[in-house]
Amino acid sequence: MDWISQYKSRIVDADEAVQAIKSGDRIFMTGNVSVPQKLLAALVAYAPHLKDVEICQALSISPADYVSPEMEGHLRVNTLFISANVRKAVHEGRADFTPVLLSEFTQLFKNKVLPVDVALIHVSPPDEHGFCSLGVEVGLTKSPAESAKIIIAEVNEQMPRTLGDSFIHCSRLDYMVPVNYPVTEFPMGDGGKDEISRKIAGHIAELIPDYATMQMGIGSIPDAVLSFLDSKKDLGVHSEMFSDGVIRLVEKGVITNAHKTLHPGKIVAGFMLGTQALYKWADDNPLCEFHRQEYVNDPFVIAQNERMVAINSAIEVDLTGQVCADSIGPKFFSGIGGQFDFIYGASRSKGGVPIIALPSATTLKDGTVVSRIVSMLKQGAGVVTGRNHVHYVVTEYGVADLYGKTIRQRAQQLIKVAHPDFRKNLEKEAKELCWL
Repeated sequence: MDWISQYKSRIVDADEAVQAIKSGDRIFMTGNVSVPQKLLAALVAYAPHLKDVEICQALSISPADYVSPEMEGHLRVNTLFISANVRKAVHEGRADFTPVLLSEFTQLFKNKVLPVDVALIHVSPPDEHGFCSLGVEVGLTKSPAESAKIIIAEVNEQMPRTLGDSFIHCSRLDYMVPVNYPVTEFPMGDGGKDEISRKIAGHIAELIPDYATMQMGIGSIPDAVLSFLDSKKDLGVHSEMFSDGVIRLVEKGVITNAHKTLHPGKIVAGFMLGTQALYKWADDNPLCEFHRQEYVNDPFVIAQNERMVAINSAIEVDLTGQVCADSIGPKFFSGIGGQFDFIYGASRSKGGVPIIALPSATTLKDGTVVSRIVSMLKQGAGVVTGRNHVHYVVTEYGVADLYGKTIRQRAQQLIKVAHPDFRKNLEKEAKELCWL
């Protein structure tokens, strides 16, 4: 049977497709902005007919109906990165959290640590050879999908056709659900308009050399950094994800990828988060190569990029350099993500610059202002990046260089970049701990 006939024979609607899911199955659901919305809605509607179905996912941008209390006993989420839509369910014990490095996320499924019965994915229409692109979310999806017993795909006319290791042949898809809706938008930050983010970004920009290869995490600070790089020469990108900010720097000739030591001439990433303008720009764009996350986030791959710059955020940093980025005390907030992969990879890169960036203080819901540079992490806080791996910590007050420094020197450096209102108390606490 030729692929066109095969494709047509497997077209079903979403309600019919989800009936392939059985009680007790483990589902892998593609995430980020690529959540298959029609399939997920159909699954929620079909859930009363199912028992003990597990949905494994990373960050997902979607309505939270599938983690509502009504789904208990029918659907249960096991998230490997906590996004806003499932955070309440995790805190209430109605959903599970599995901590894992982003570089190892896909391996849990590929190596059958978490064997997959059904994969719900989201793809572009097939090309003339029958290959569909995974579009905006390649890195976290391709390996888990390939390991599934059954693959159900939304085939979206509006999904961009991205290039690289991003294709799956329609003959591998057991059920195909044609859809036509805009891919979800998820703009990064505010374009660098926040004053504190801009101050932090200005300090970071001074650490970035010409010809650097950059990783940019999620949030307003990485977004703001991009607005400070116009004078840099021939920057490259190797990152778990990227957003709209790269377009301007490509068009200005700042991001050329010309001096990358790995994949020269190419932006390498696993997925995109952004606006329709980004998705349109990346469509069939040979400048961009999307790869599996186990490759993009492998620290030993990352380290092959000379002058590798990694920019990641934190919830709090203690005076010895321990970085908490996934929890507020014992309450899980997000996940490990790619922070350690890139901090370690950049630290092993020739001329690498691993950076942890955060505002010096934050305001709680009750109006209390607290320091994010602390003498000790909160009880129960998770350490995502250990003190042994930290090089630079940046706040709006400057850069703390911790690499090769004693505990006393680290405390001195971090107190200098802490908010002025908290410096005296931090000094007092450091002396009590015999660190000063």
